[in-house]
Amino acid sequence: MPELPGEAGSCWTVTAPPTDFPVLREAVRAETVVVGGGIVGLTTALRLCEEGRSVVLLEGLSVGRQVTGRSTAKITTQHRLIYRDLIDTRGEEMARLYAEANRDGCDLIDRWVVSYGVECDFERRDAYVYTRDAALRPRIEAEANAARSLGLTAEMLDRAPLPFDTAAALRFPHQAQFNPAAYLVGIARAFIAHGGRIFENSRARVIEEGNRWRVRTDEGEVEAENLVVATNMTVKSPVGMANRTQPRSHIAMAFRLADEKLIDGMFISAEDPGHSLRTGRDAAGPLLIVLGPRFDTGHEGDVAGRFLELEDWVRSNLFVGDAVWRWCNEDYDTPDRVPYVGEPDPEKAPGFYIATGFNAWGISNGTAAGAMIADQICGRDSPWKALYDPVRPYPEDFHRNGESRSIVTSVADIAAGHGGVLVKGDEKIAVWKDETGQTHAFSAACTHKGCILTWNNADRTWDCPCHGSIFSADGSVIHGPAREPLRPASL
Repeated sequence: MPELPGEAGSCWTVTAPPTDFPVLREAVRAETVVVGGGIVGLTTALRLCEEGRSVVLLEGLSVGRQVTGRSTAKITTQHRLIYRDLIDTRGEEMARLYAEANRDGCDLIDRWVVSYGVECDFERRDAYVYTRDAALRPRIEAEANAARSLGLTAEMLDRAPLPFDTAAALRFPHQAQFNPAAYLVGIARAFIAHGGRIFENSRARVIEEGNRWRVRTDEGEVEAENLVVATNMTVKSPVGMANRTQPRSHIAMAFRLADEKLIDGMFISAEDPGHSLRTGRDAAGPLLIVLGPRFDTGHEGDVAGRFLELEDWVRSNLFVGDAVWRWCNEDYDTPDRVPYVGEPDPEKAPGFYIATGFNAWGISNGTAAGAMIADQICGRDSPWKALYDPVRPYPEDFHRNGESRSIVTSVADIAAGHGGVLVKGDEKIAVWKDETGQTHAFSAACTHKGCILTWNNADRTWDCPCHGSIFSADGSVIHGPAREPLRPASL
């Protein structure tokens, strides 16, 4: 495999301030325990602490460094071409609520950045959907009309302000962008200042229900009246979420920019395969961040090849410098493009809240979700409850399981620094060779539901093609729904 351009890592996480919250090594109690230190979890936690509530937040790795910290971080109500679709499929009232929820989510981020003095490169930018296909112009115009009918400001343009030809564009003015990892570190500090407690490297291993919810980690436990599972895909739920969603991934690259004015705004293409663009920066200066087309997690046998294709697309259309950073990220799609948020079974599992299925628009939706959950815990009803209803009907054929794309015939087929799945009788073994060529072997069965994993040859991870769990090369969990590491195996 050719050497990949850029350094592995998100430009946001490498430039965000470090965190050093303690590991949970005791038994603690709180009114609410939040599992997950991304945008949903921290928004919920801070809102509750602003209300004077007692909250503990558990993060399996480090705050802000996972899915939220690897997003494109557009703070916008423009979610590609969605509003016409929502009106047609869920009705005008639900479409209006979606617009309202995401507008309120954007506004809350804006307020917190100001009120808590969060340094996160927050910048006002217009958001654009563009097309290079004139046949899509009527769809963009229909989206503009739909957005305006719901109270949003939207403008149809003959072309996008991009340095390549486009056939039409839709503009939402006065949106924003930021460094999402730095933002989460900032609101984590605000949460601590309000009396909240955060424990990092404290993965939830066991979740039990008794008189109160009990969440056990490797070295401690939390008891609470309310439990919020905010882990991208729920690691536990009284109502199954895995088959209501589809895990999807995309790749991102950051290129050095000589001219910061190369593009002015945030852009996403209307057509597939899609590309998304925005500017940003790292410690060395301005960057252009570009996302490539999405693909189902674990269904791609050559993720590295996607980076090479994306670099070719960027250099064919834009004048950029060196590729500096590259990373993969994952989210979950839902059939109607609306997340599942709330209390899935208030009768049998009172006080249990979830949030998942953000369809790659988790910044505004995730903030709205956290605010809604906090309101419900505080006994306030939310107008968004029906919109985000986590047990609304869904087509049973929506979810697609996949098979491993990494089967090899022998260990000799695996190069140093790479992995593959070896079939040994009835057993399938995930084999990784480190840079010295030493082999490391694990069961290739995902510890969530037993699906056989695919090796991600770009991020050097084991990705589940069924429900999206991701494990590091050494078998440890990066994020769920799996909670347990891969089991060691013998060759």
